[in-house]
Amino acid sequence: MPELPPILLAGLTGLVSGLLLSIPVGPVNLTIMNEGARRGFFWAMMIGLGATLMEVIYCFIAFTGFASFFSHGYIKAAMELTSFVFMLFLGIRFLLAKSVRAAVHLADAADKIEEQIESKLRPHSAFMTGFVRVMGNVGVLVFWIILAANFISREWVTPDWPGKLACVAGVALGTGSWFIGLSWMISLGHGKFSEKTLLRMEHFSGVGLLALAFVHGGNIILQMSRHKL
Repeated sequence: MPELPPILLAGLTGLVSGLLLSIPVGPVNLTIMNEGARRGFFWAMMIGLGATLMEVIYCFIAFTGFASFFSHGYIKAAMELTSFVFMLFLGIRFLLAKSVRAAVHLADAADKIEEQIESKLRPHSAFMTGFVRVMGNVGVLVFWIILAANFISREWVTPDWPGKLACVAGVALGTGSWFIGLSWMISLGHGKFSEKTLLRMEHFSGVGLLALAFVHGGNIILQMSRHKL
């Protein structure tokens, strides 16, 4: 089977990861559900576009500011193990979620930062509402730092500008597609798109992340066996 061109592989990596990490229910999805049912597709879509822009900014920062640091020697090995545990944790958390309001957060301090940012900026437009909701969630940046380091160490994303930008573009497409699709489904159903349906999608996202975790874990074991030989 022929290998994919590096830029295409990077783009697909960003697309899949952006989609899988957008499906689990958090503040943005809940806001789109509530506002889309009340104000219609365009308002909900603008919330999603604002959230997508901030997600892409965090992803870009992760790739350009941190990922290269974690791609050398023992630091690379430690990040591979960390990313495996991280994806395993998220996958189990999403798969076992019993409520759509059980959002993943890092700590109470991170929640306070999110509240402070939203209270100070006080967004009034739909676009800025989505933008600020993601900006205040510092966990998004941490997630992308870990994933960016993992993608580069696994050579799914080449450590150059074309590879990084292709991955970021894929993230934008995956994240934006989910938010726009969710907005459309909510407006089409006029509020009938239930939280139970979102919960099922979150479980699906958990299965996808667990699959990626097991593939990643298998690669780590394979590398360790090669070093022993």
